[in-house]
Amino acid sequence: MGASTQVPDEEHDDASGRYRPGYELVAEQLLNYIAEQNLRAGDRLPTEQGLAQILGASRNVTREAVKVLSAIGRLSVRRGAGIFVADSAGGLVDDHFSHFRPTSMEDVLMLLDYRTVIESETARRAATLATPIEVRTIRESAETSLVAGRANDGYGFAEADEAFHDAVGAAAHNVFLRSSVAGVRRLASQSDVLLFHGDAPGSLEVAAEQHLAIAEAVAAGEADLAAELMVAHIATTQSQFERKIRDRLFNVDSRGASGPPAQPSRRAGGAADEPRSPESSAS
Repeated sequence: MGASTQVPDEEHDDASGRYRPGYELVAEQLLNYIAEQNLRAGDRLPTEQGLAQILGASRNVTREAVKVLSAIGRLSVRRGAGIFVADSAGGLVDDHFSHFRPTSMEDVLMLLDYRTVIESETARRAATLATPIEVRTIRESAETSLVAGRANDGYGFAEADEAFHDAVGAAAHNVFLRSSVAGVRRLASQSDVLLFHGDAPGSLEVAAEQHLAIAEAVAAGEADLAAELMVAHIATTQSQFERKIRDRLFNVDSRGASGPPAQPSRRAGGAADEPRSPESSAS
């Protein structure tokens, strides 16, 4: 990396005017360092002290940044061995997108665009190819997400949301599409953690109602409608995301605690889940 700039321990306004915790800035710098050095899964990083010197940050803030990146599955900290770039948990997608920057608006918008392409086609194929059992699974997970959304049950919604999108992916009968859907959503959840500290960018109930509409289109075999509804669903996620960013820019009350998000509490699909709050991402 080039000459580094000292990163403060407290939250501060970055060049865009967005108020950000020091650990979040250092986490972003560390991901950039990994990309610039072309480090891959399993490669060892310098010590915390070495990283602090490279990034121009205090050791305490660097430690918090490492904890956060470890929690979302980007780093692996092995006691007595050091800090490593984490092994890919999601296969093909994670391998290709290992340098995704979850706090970069450019990267996030490209990810949402990619998600639109992948998930709309997945929904289209699901409406054509889904078996009766797969249709029932899609509908049941959508209904479960609606119950959780109306109750503002973030944990319940997160599980149903994951089950719904995976069920649509499974019904497309293409292992690469299904893997891509799962992988791209894992990357998106990293942005939720680092940018929003696990808070939902929008209404859980609205997202769940969209799930149900997609499920009904798939059940009816309406391929074009299923694809259109999935595009609208992801567009809603993007607008909610952009609105949340604007809130962080202009709402002083959004300047919350500067500590890192909670550690992950569960595992799903063989990969470490990102930390979830009671209002996990509506997507």
